[in-house]
Amino acid sequence: MENFTPSPYTLECVATGRTFEDTGWLLADPQHKEPSLIRARYARRQLEVKPADWGLYRFSDWMPVRRILKGSSAPVTYRSKGLAAHLGLENLWITFNGYYPAIGATMTTCSFKETEAYSVCGRAAADEKRILVVASAGNTARAFAKVCSDNRIPLLLSVPYDNIDALWFDHPLDPCVRLISCAAGGDYFDAIRLGDMALKNPRFYAEGGAKNIARRDGMACTVLSAVTTIGRIPDYYFQAVGSGTGAIAAWEANQRLIEDGRYGTNLMRLMVSQNAPFVPMYDAWQADSRKLLPYDADKARRDAEIIDAKVLSNRQPPYSIAGGLYDALKATDGEIFVATNAMARKARKLFKELEGVDIYSAAGVATASLINAVHAGKIDPQATVMLNITGGGEELFQQDKELWYLKPSHVFPLDPDAENVVQVVDSLFAQETK
Repeated sequence: MENFTPSPYTLECVATGRTFEDTGWLLADPQHKEPSLIRARYARRQLEVKPADWGLYRFSDWMPVRRILKGSSAPVTYRSKGLAAHLGLENLWITFNGYYPAIGATMTTCSFKETEAYSVCGRAAADEKRILVVASAGNTARAFAKVCSDNRIPLLLSVPYDNIDALWFDHPLDPCVRLISCAAGGDYFDAIRLGDMALKNPRFYAEGGAKNIARRDGMACTVLSAVTTIGRIPDYYFQAVGSGTGAIAAWEANQRLIEDGRYGTNLMRLMVSQNAPFVPMYDAWQADSRKLLPYDADKARRDAEIIDAKVLSNRQPPYSIAGGLYDALKATDGEIFVATNAMARKARKLFKELEGVDIYSAAGVATASLINAVHAGKIDPQATVMLNITGGGEELFQQDKELWYLKPSHVFPLDPDAENVVQVVDSLFAQETK
């Protein structure tokens, strides 16, 4: 890895097609005023996969990173036997993001959010003095906390108080990582708002979510793992979505792989799913609406409380934006499915029985949707199907370990005073960067 050189790229505005240079941490085209995602256009048209010891960075040809951070793991793709036979699918491939050493999967946070964190933090300059701000419903926070703690990168996390039990680790974190929370009863949207208030302090900068090319191109490594293992682009791609960023990333990776020229020319049909009753993107898609339909804030909070897969409760997903999930689904003839808690629990149990490892609720939602799609006759039994298991192996990883939990340094009310937030977060990092 000593011979790592960053992969050259330019940026492209999806809405206009304008290309321009990345001046550091751009999250949008400075010349385009309407909301639009930007994409990285890599100079290396063909992907050269690096050796396994590079971890996630084995796909660094198509990642906008300036440096390699320690401790990363790549997704692992394998051909399913148990679930495939159960469903009568001849070519079901599982891309596993989590902890399952028997197949070589070693993500210790047990979630594909590690793919985002190692890519985003690798995009940041080594001499960056500001503090990164990440709002999360749980798994993203755990991944960024691990990466930033292990690599001494100052980080402020904003997570709903009701979700902080997701912030478990097998050892104490470096104090460069701090957590703030919105009070009990708050959801992911409230955590985002709190993080935005912290960003009014110039010592902090936004990770950027779906707008950050590094987040999407890190997540895209799931598809790169699948395609380079299978040897072709799949026909179908199944994943549960909260924001839809992973599915957008899959679509973008698919386009790069077509340009690569070695893996086929088909667009995978994006088969994404939400956890009922929290289904704002499903409702908009059913109405063939680019705009999300009105969703009362109190009802949204209640619905988010009901669902098992709390990580799927994003009220402001990049669905409508140019290059967002609506465009991805239209381009790929995709579908949005819905799975209830009961369906997802049944699917999780089945997956553990047939594939030998526990999976997260969100991955259970995706698996349930695959099962339902097969039973509804929507999938050709001979088709090549990719199931993105976005998290698993937590029970396996936690066996015989004493866990350490990150506690909030400050809990704010659901309607916090912005000035107070700015002052409090400043004091949390009194020794950092000053």
